[in-house]
Amino acid sequence: MFGGFHGDEPKSVDIAQRLISLLEESPAVGSAARWVIVPLVNPDGYERRKRRNVHGIDLNRNFPTDNWVLTSARSRMFSGDAPGSEPETHAVMNVIKRFKPQQIVTIHSIGDRRFCNNYDGPARRLATKMSRHNGYPVTGSIGYPTPGSFGTWAGIERRIPTITLELPTHHSAKRCWEDNRPAILAMA
Repeated sequence: MFGGFHGDEPKSVDIAQRLISLLEESPAVGSAARWVIVPLVNPDGYERRKRRNVHGIDLNRNFPTDNWVLTSARSRMFSGDAPGSEPETHAVMNVIKRFKPQQIVTIHSIGDRRFCNNYDGPARRLATKMSRHNGYPVTGSIGYPTPGSFGTWAGIERRIPTITLELPTHHSAKRCWEDNRPAILAMA
């Protein structure tokens, strides 16, 4: 599980940290699975509450995928001058290489009531299972192109079931946790 790809989505970090606390306090809750949780991928952006890292790069557009494209440095989703150029991108890729997860959830947040269990690769079943617990729609597309995204890199190109859990920006972190705790634990 990864939180904090985007520094302006602090609820994603909060949810990952709440999961860590739950698993520490009640180890039996998560004992059916091995959990690897990276609560904060983008500490520079998080500290400044900015989407992009200190180099001005959207980490979720910086993965070395077949569909990576160079975008404008003025774009909110600037992909960097080259795919995989950022140390955070390499750190995430190294976590995947080291732990070889059977499934992945990245936590984000989205406005305009578009919250969902978005899936990449062979993860529709997992997204549907999570939906039964959180009531979020299951989507195979977020509704706009995401070249160089982690979901493309891990889910589509590496065939690891990958969910992008898009939390509603209009709900509190507490409510997001309450709504998604059962869905997250259902992954085990």
